[in-house]
Amino acid sequence: MFTPTDEQAHTADRFRAGDHIALQAGAGTGKTSTLAFLATATRRRGRYLAYNRAIAHDAATRFPTTVTCKTAHALAYAALGHRYARRLDAPRRPAWRSGQDLGITTTVRIGDHDISPTTVSNTVLRTVTRFCHSADPTITANHVPPLRGLDDPQLRGHLAETVLPYAHKAWADLQHPDDGAVRFDPDHFLKIWSLTDPKIPTDYLLLDEAQDTNPVVEHIFNNQRGHAQLVMVGDSAQAIYHWRGAKDVMTGFDGTKLALSRSFRFGPHLACEANRWLAIADAPIRLTGTDTMPTELGPVPQPDAVLCRTNVGTMKHVMSHLAAGTPVALVGGGDSLRTLALAARDLKEGRRTHHPELVLFPTWGAVQDYAAHDPSGRDLQPLVDLVDTHGPEAILTAVNRLTPEHHAKVTVSTAHKAKGREWARVRIADDFTPPKDTDRQDAHGRPIPGPIDDSEARLAYVAVTRTRTRLDIGGLAWIQEHPDGNPPGICATPT
Repeated sequence: MFTPTDEQAHTADRFRAGDHIALQAGAGTGKTSTLAFLATATRRRGRYLAYNRAIAHDAATRFPTTVTCKTAHALAYAALGHRYARRLDAPRRPAWRSGQDLGITTTVRIGDHDISPTTVSNTVLRTVTRFCHSADPTITANHVPPLRGLDDPQLRGHLAETVLPYAHKAWADLQHPDDGAVRFDPDHFLKIWSLTDPKIPTDYLLLDEAQDTNPVVEHIFNNQRGHAQLVMVGDSAQAIYHWRGAKDVMTGFDGTKLALSRSFRFGPHLACEANRWLAIADAPIRLTGTDTMPTELGPVPQPDAVLCRTNVGTMKHVMSHLAAGTPVALVGGGDSLRTLALAARDLKEGRRTHHPELVLFPTWGAVQDYAAHDPSGRDLQPLVDLVDTHGPEAILTAVNRLTPEHHAKVTVSTAHKAKGREWARVRIADDFTPPKDTDRQDAHGRPIPGPIDDSEARLAYVAVTRTRTRLDIGGLAWIQEHPDGNPPGICATPT
């Protein structure tokens, strides 16, 4: 039997009253159980919008049959995205090639700078991406990304005048279902769908992971207010995808503000550590632990999971465990790494690759340039870093020796990919580096560290709250000596 806490019972009361709700749910506080509790207490039909397919699939097993669990992209695909299926299967295209097809063929002079066709092409596609992540109805100068060296408003205006006609042309190209110059991706059909002001047929709509919602999804969600009760749930302190264009939409939501602060995942000692990072990130909640979960902090010689800051860090730990003969798993698996390493080996050795996404690239250098500068290639940058750091052969060897998680002695993951997961014993890897020192010194002549970036504090909060039994803070131990590392009241019971 599900016995609700006072916070969960109060949320249910407000849901039954018909309130639109923004529910701040800290790590391990049972947000999915709470939403399922709300759904089972009503005969109305509901929709649950998940952040990704894995979350949607898991939620479908926990919600009653009166609730349909999908991602926003899945709804958009069913409505009109399927018309673009042929374009979705197309290989990656470097921005300069798309730019040529759009008519970008000459260098542009802006101030004292010569802007190459490749840079203009990159900027055009980045402009379209920023538009697709926004809730705006048309592409404007606000979507043109800044370029270093063009900080003067007049120069930025000249850049926008150059870019916008091509951006509009690129967006028009993306409306064609069968073929086009610009590589089509799911964010494009999601934006196209949003511009139709779709009505989602439902009595109430649940938005999960609201802290990582794109404004375009926020727009779709809020547009249902006229006919559906809206409930968004998330944890503002776990907003770790701003670099993807995500936005924490919870703080500005027009509705009843509620919170879940008791974590069922860990005990009071770990709650103190979590509250340290919550205070640094200026998060709206503080957590209490469960007394029957005596989570400890200390060395973990044999962890169930090692959480890294970077993809390069994950490969370092995978290789280390393999060298020690320890069966090791990698969250997300190794298939994408294997295919990329094979493609990289071909390109490095002067052969064209048959990799479906890299088939148009003549050299590995072209892939490096694409990942570093092309907006469509940014998701490849961590994998390119891995190849450049370890080499294709070392990656292939490591990937071929990976073990499925259920058979592994240890699982390695980035903190980003560990979000939503939990393990008994966790160690934080050593690639969570402290802020750089400032030029100032303390009373003892020691350099004073710089301030902790909010986004890094949120990522650290995600990392330290993945454990149930014992946490080795490892690479985050520097926080104990940082001037901002011991805010007052972090172990106090929230009011």
